[in-house]
Amino acid sequence: QMHLVESGGGLVQPGGSLTLSCEASGFTLGRAVTGWFRQSPGKSREGISCLSPSGSGTNYADSVQGRFTITRDNAKNIVYLHMRNVKPEDTAEYYCAAVRSFGNRCYLQESNYETWGQGTQVTVAS
Repeated sequence: QMHLVESGGGLVQPGGSLTLSCEASGFTLGRAVTGWFRQSPGKSREGISCLSPSGSGTNYADSVQGRFTITRDNAKNIVYLHMRNVKPEDTAEYYCAAVRSFGNRCYLQESNYETWGQGTQVTVAS
């Protein structure tokens, strides 16, 4: 059974940094597309970053391009979202998601994903 657990959320000041973790069980992240999504109150869920199974393909939403980086530790079966220069508009519930796949592509559309974590809250405020 595929399972994802996010952690690392919290309160961070504008301009600061934070790293979110998403630990997988029941499957191997190296054989899946993984993505990070976020949702703020009153807004639809937004795909912000993804990583291909090969590890060589990434994609980022314009809203986080140049500030957020997705990486993966294959030995630990964890995917990370490294957030820097955060802004108040980055405040949201952050989710990781995965779909078993192969190759160099990844997706920012949530309909492509089969498994979701429970989310972790990130609040950017001074």
